[in-house]
Amino acid sequence: MSTYFEKNRLIIRNGNSQVWIEPWGESSLRVRMTAQPQMDMNDWALTESVKETEVSYRTETVDTTDPWYKSEEHKQYHTTGVNHYLTNGKLTAKVDHEGVISFFNQRGELLTQEYWRNRNRINRYCVPLRVDARELKCHVGSTDYELFARFEAFDDEKIFGMGQYQEKSLDKKGAFLELCHRNSQASVPFYVSSRGYGFLWNNPAVGTVAFGTNKTEWYAKSTKKLDYFITAGDTPAEIERHYADATGHAPRIPDYALGYWQCKLRYRNQEEILSVAREHIRRGMKMDAIVIDFFHWTRQGDFKFEPRDWHDPQAMVDELKSMGIETVVSVWPTIDEKSENFGEMASRGMLVGADRGNGIHMTWMGNTIFYDATNPEAQEFVWEKCRENYYSYGIRCFWLDEAEPEYGPYDFDNIRYYAGPALQVTNIYPKMYAKGFYEGLKKAGETDILSLVRCAWAGSQKYGVLTWSGDIHSSFRSMREQLQAGLNMGMAGIPWWTSDIGGFLGGDISDPHFRELLVRWFQWGAFCPVFRMHGERSPWYEREEEYINGVRQLTSGQDNEVWSFGEDNYKILKGFVDMRYRIRDYVRATMDDSSESGSPVMRPVFYDFYQDKQAWNVEDEYMFGSQLLVAPVMEEGARERRVYLPEGAEWTDAYTKQVYKGGQWVTVPAPIEIIPVFLRDNCKLEIYI
Repeated sequence: MSTYFEKNRLIIRNGNSQVWIEPWGESSLRVRMTAQPQMDMNDWALTESVKETEVSYRTETVDTTDPWYKSEEHKQYHTTGVNHYLTNGKLTAKVDHEGVISFFNQRGELLTQEYWRNRNRINRYCVPLRVDARELKCHVGSTDYELFARFEAFDDEKIFGMGQYQEKSLDKKGAFLELCHRNSQASVPFYVSSRGYGFLWNNPAVGTVAFGTNKTEWYAKSTKKLDYFITAGDTPAEIERHYADATGHAPRIPDYALGYWQCKLRYRNQEEILSVAREHIRRGMKMDAIVIDFFHWTRQGDFKFEPRDWHDPQAMVDELKSMGIETVVSVWPTIDEKSENFGEMASRGMLVGADRGNGIHMTWMGNTIFYDATNPEAQEFVWEKCRENYYSYGIRCFWLDEAEPEYGPYDFDNIRYYAGPALQVTNIYPKMYAKGFYEGLKKAGETDILSLVRCAWAGSQKYGVLTWSGDIHSSFRSMREQLQAGLNMGMAGIPWWTSDIGGFLGGDISDPHFRELLVRWFQWGAFCPVFRMHGERSPWYEREEEYINGVRQLTSGQDNEVWSFGEDNYKILKGFVDMRYRIRDYVRATMDDSSESGSPVMRPVFYDFYQDKQAWNVEDEYMFGSQLLVAPVMEEGARERRVYLPEGAEWTDAYTKQVYKGGQWVTVPAPIEIIPVFLRDNCKLEIYI
């Protein structure tokens, strides 16, 4: 093994195996390892031209004599070794004489370190486990590898980010996470540590990560290399900025995304959607966007309106625009084998392939195959169809559903993309799906671009992705899980996030238990980056099976408008719609700051109060921008709420107007019409009037 500095990078070489450690933006380093003679040069999430920085390199000679031979009589056995240090701003990588990599901040404090338990490293760990920190195990007869990367565990460490998982804990320390996408699960493998660093697993392969109490272990089932990015900062905000600089900043969010969005499963025709919009305006409520959900099309993969139910899309879009409402249209990546586009897309290699057997991916409402969003030609083809059949009417916001994509089953070993085998690349699919529409809209002259996408990966934010949390259940438990999911998406660098208010699966609008859930979720939704109603609202209306030109038509659920849940609840919900527009300027400013700085719009309390140790333990409240602390009511029947007010600020209860000093727990009233919100210091926003 040899370690040396060359061309601004620190290199560890052992036969064909080589590790590169090099600067990658401010106070950041990128670490790559290959077992091949040449490094794979895919940058994956690290797509941006980062700031050039000056690095320093030094070495030190250290005594490496085994303790057994320290005495003078064994002088002939005394040995020395060389430690290597590469410093970029506040981050230093140390490669010791045995090749172990450690990372330190500018104060010399250890941030993290590789986990080695190998007897060959006598002076460090004299144990026979033979566990290396970096392992690339070749798949026999190929240039593909099984990858393990291991790091030491620290008892004091808390981990935030990693994307969206359906579970209860905000802190991912102790979690075992699958590194792949599913409906309601988005693997975005970047986290911020309470120890003062951020870490990106820059690999779109299917795998796992375990943040154990004994070690952290990353695993990829099939890949070409080890690749990760690490950055140091004195604050969570500094870490997030470095990450956004390396992977991309979210663009400026369009104005129409800041207010209220109306959606349901599903508006079946043009008259239904117009009647809802008209009634909304008649009642004196503003609306920014209304959504035309799936199966408005002739057939999956045709990407156009079915003309019987949507007889004049231009007139519909024009009328909605006259009311100040943006039209949003659902697009699925599924191509029906009977679609008018199937033959051409199949012959030109635009569909996701199968290595063996039947290539059908979904059989719901037709036999369909996903288009290959990793193929630039397929991206352009799908956008052109949507440009011709939707954008030409003035529709500029698209709901990119099924973006994981949702395979049935998830047999990744049998799926092949333009970019490579699914085992190695499948996690980039939602990012490439959004990229095709972002670049198409940009080419068409749009500037502020947004797509509602049911998944994301590292760097998706740069393509104007608004992620929502998928087909979740209508329950208080699910609501609690969505809070941590949204906060961790923000910490993983995806600042635009929303959930289906009231949950998607279930939710009988006549059930008083569901009505209470809906009200509590709606209140919380008013303080999410995007405020959007949606849900299937079962039981679905009973209609006879209906076909148009041999295509099965989908029915729809119960009503899902603000006035659909009882008159008393209507007054509450209308009040929060009005409130959202009162704080619109604040939301605009917060969104603009997020685009510039990389900070999440909704973030854990510790993000703004990182010096308050208690703030790192709070998981059921959050900051909405820098001035509002929001404490959702997530328990059925609750009419008061215990809230932690972080140290370092003065807090005013927006409802009672009582002023509190920070650094304490308080119990505040939370009647059904109220979500506890606290104004920081001299904030003058009118939440309740």
